[in-house]
Amino acid sequence: MADKTTGQEPLTQLRQRIDRLDEEILQRLNERARCAVQVADVKKLESEDVNPVYYRPEREAQVLRRMADLNEGPLSNEKITQVYRQIMSACLALEEPLEVAYLGPEGTFTQLAALKQFGNSVIGLPMATVDDVFREVASENCHYGVVPVENSIEGVISHTLDNFLSSSLQICGEVELRVHHHLMIAEDADETKIDRIYSHQQTLGQCRRWLDSHYPNIPRIVATSNAEAARIVLEEKDAAAIAGEIAAEIYGLRVLSKKIEDQSDNTTRFIVVGRDDVGASGHDKTSIMVSTRNQPGALFKLLEPFHRHGVSLTSIETRPSKTGMWSYVFFIDFEGHRNDEVIKTVLSEIDGDALEVKMLGSYPRALS
Repeated sequence: MADKTTGQEPLTQLRQRIDRLDEEILQRLNERARCAVQVADVKKLESEDVNPVYYRPEREAQVLRRMADLNEGPLSNEKITQVYRQIMSACLALEEPLEVAYLGPEGTFTQLAALKQFGNSVIGLPMATVDDVFREVASENCHYGVVPVENSIEGVISHTLDNFLSSSLQICGEVELRVHHHLMIAEDADETKIDRIYSHQQTLGQCRRWLDSHYPNIPRIVATSNAEAARIVLEEKDAAAIAGEIAAEIYGLRVLSKKIEDQSDNTTRFIVVGRDDVGASGHDKTSIMVSTRNQPGALFKLLEPFHRHGVSLTSIETRPSKTGMWSYVFFIDFEGHRNDEVIKTVLSEIDGDALEVKMLGSYPRALS
């Protein structure tokens, strides 16, 4: 019976309801896991002598969006997505544990992006450089790779784009990660004796105003990554690092100041690279690389079909082609899937004017 004074069920009864719900959830989770194992068996039979593809980014994106659409609260869509990501990650591990290379070392935002995309059941493989990530995926030493491609403050990460000039890998997905930077030191260090600050070059740029205000005369030293900066200050007790919370946890550092980035909406976009094409999820993006003739109006001819057919561009970047002096290629992201009829039409028209159109992949748009 409900408490007459509050109209609420007694605490004991509420806890009993929770216990019953937990038992039902557990049963349903294991039932779902058994279904996932059966899916793996069916894929093995249908693939015959070819290794089946267990992870389908488009299917996962559809499930996550459907759960968000069905959600009536009080849990937010973001929390629901996080829960279902882990459920699918655990179920996929029963079919085939995924190995994913990422720009390391451990503790980088790229590792966080990999976990956000694939869940905690993934086997993460930290790599020293973006080149190494591409190489590991191309040589089939792992299933996928995760690399940063763009930051909302510092702009595009050109080295990632340059890898596509010679790589045959496809973009299979994208991850957007809200980036928070923290100032940290070794647990036994004296914060009054900091005489240098380590971090990645882009991170130092993203925290420039805060550093100018709080540590204006302290040298800023570029590290290969934020995680490497965190590792360094374990040994250098008069130094501080700027890195993410995961780095502080991994290396056991003490956080002095949180969220020191100059812009609160600081976001980094990561891409997932793989070897296979991705089907349409219903909310997709496509990336291409285009080389054009060096002549007046070349860029206009390239972009005009998008405008005429109502296809929304999300990004366009220019990089040297490395095939000749003053020769450039354009990296273009736009909404839609390569198999959409309107996208096929646009690509056909572009192909008629361009020297080369290289498909980098169609993939589900990033989920929150």
